[in-house]
Amino acid sequence: MSSGPQIFAIPLEDDAYLVYAPLHGVAFASTKGLVSSLSGVLAGGDGDESVVALARETGLLNDPPPLPVTRHRGDPSPTEVTLFLTTACNLRCTYCYASAGDAPATFMSMDVAKRAIDFVMANAERLDAPFAGVHFHGGGEPSVHWNLMTEALAYARERAGDLRIISSSAGNGVFTDRQIDWMIANLDGGMSLSFDGLPEVHDRHRPTVRGTGSSGRVMHTMRRFTEAGYPYAVRLTVTAEQIPLLPDSVEFVLANFTPTRVQVEPAYQLGRHEGEPDAETEEFIKAYREAQARAARYGHELAYSAARVGQLSNHFCGVTQDNFCVTPAGNVSACFEAFSEDNEFADVFFYGTSAPPGSDGYTFDMAALDGLRDLGVENRSFCDGCFARWNCAGDCYHKSLATNGRGEFAGSQRCHITRELVKDQILARIADAGGLIWRDGREDVPCAVHGGAHE
Repeated sequence: MSSGPQIFAIPLEDDAYLVYAPLHGVAFASTKGLVSSLSGVLAGGDGDESVVALARETGLLNDPPPLPVTRHRGDPSPTEVTLFLTTACNLRCTYCYASAGDAPATFMSMDVAKRAIDFVMANAERLDAPFAGVHFHGGGEPSVHWNLMTEALAYARERAGDLRIISSSAGNGVFTDRQIDWMIANLDGGMSLSFDGLPEVHDRHRPTVRGTGSSGRVMHTMRRFTEAGYPYAVRLTVTAEQIPLLPDSVEFVLANFTPTRVQVEPAYQLGRHEGEPDAETEEFIKAYREAQARAARYGHELAYSAARVGQLSNHFCGVTQDNFCVTPAGNVSACFEAFSEDNEFADVFFYGTSAPPGSDGYTFDMAALDGLRDLGVENRSFCDGCFARWNCAGDCYHKSLATNGRGEFAGSQRCHITRELVKDQILARIADAGGLIWRDGREDVPCAVHGGAHE
């Protein structure tokens, strides 16, 4: 059913099917017989009047909208920058993809930060953008380089004039009260916190440099954020051994705190977690479903980075959209995971260097940048025919390189997880719509640059 107009019949249980037409923005439950009759009608044949009426009512007889494919061209003109302030960290997480703290730390200088801020603000002014963005991330904990974090944002705001500055950060939540006060007052784009739920789960995998648990400090931060009405998201990373505790961990977070978003991801098998048991399993799907059922009691829908019903895009993240991230050395990467020139895939994700001394801005490798721009899901043959293609948008390219190497993308266990969770989201929306037909509001939701999709 999906060959031409991309209308999919997804098998469920007991000969039931889910009909999903992502481009038309419609989904409904079906029987096997209805799927067969509907296929005939959509192929141009005759059919029962009720089936023809259903096809007409749902818009399936109409030509679908254009594919949700966009691509940047020409010289990059980013209006937002993510500063990788440092590779130093005050934690030693067992699953850290960056192995933060294992190698000598690097720290960004104010000159590097100023160049990046000047560049994006000049672009924002020239393009008459509504704001410029200054964000913090990296292969360590941004707040460890506290003086630069505060001074860089102060510089941006002082330079801005009438231009609005939006700022956000990812962080591990181990902050002082002085830092929390500053974040509430200055990071108006919110904070994405890493917190693994039950304190015993969190402390097992996210100890401090001294080997002590960090959950108490993170919970203090979340309480402070909650009291201030400050927007923050929580990301739970799940190792194989902790999968059975995922539902309890999610419930603990939602029963005690007020995050705007809760994202759940299996631990990434890189860095300190390389060679550890895989969490991308059927057990993860089962635990996620139970966790989602509990989250629903608190009015939340869990987030999984590649399962995004309601969003149609050929871009999973900013990697294919000129994402502008600057390393401590002043080089430009498109990927949050490729935060260092020593990264295994730096040659793929790095596309710029600081311009020669005495000049402003950056020198861009346009061949490298255009190669990233070409990584949209429409160019991945493995994804052809997948009903979740335009929701997932090909998933994280860094993860696919780590899984498949540099050859053609051949899928992974994450693909199965994504399809199952997308299916769950569609069924939930049908139920919320009264159990008959769900129509997407055709909302154009941009890919997240902050808040976890990148991790």
